[in-house]
Amino acid sequence: MSLISFFKDAGEKLFGHKETEQAATQAAAAPDPAAAQAKVAELNKTAGDAIARYIATQNLTADNLAVQFDGATQTVTVSGQAADQPTREKIVLCCGNVEGVAKVNDELTVAQAASESRYYTVVKGDTLSKIAKEQYGNANDYMKIFEANKPMLSNPDRIYPGQQLRIPT
Repeated sequence: MSLISFFKDAGEKLFGHKETEQAATQAAAAPDPAAAQAKVAELNKTAGDAIARYIATQNLTADNLAVQFDGATQTVTVSGQAADQPTREKIVLCCGNVEGVAKVNDELTVAQAASESRYYTVVKGDTLSKIAKEQYGNANDYMKIFEANKPMLSNPDRIYPGQQLRIPT
């Protein structure tokens, strides 16, 4: 159980995060607070559902998976039970590597405990080889990072600044 920070302006474009932020702002100043709160709740549910669908497209599953989004705080809360630690970490990364998400509240548990990976935030000019050299001392170990981040990464040459990656131990 942890709160992990992400760059909210980087990642998959799954929903109109600006719409969600605006709705939250309007709810505070709206003449009909109940209608405004309903709109915010609807947008938050739509965003949470979009993230859950994205997780499913990556062929990642967890028992009783629940994904909730709070546009006011730009936080995703994810819960359920993943089969193993790598699946848990990949689900968290799917939630956080979405444009408009600043934090992920990880409430996932795992059926088979294992050591946790480190996370690395990609910066401009990074390549998987460069990251592998920094993390493992050998640029040729980039495939370890690539494999650890599949299926979110489909090409080792396609990473972007702000993206978080799993760095297995």
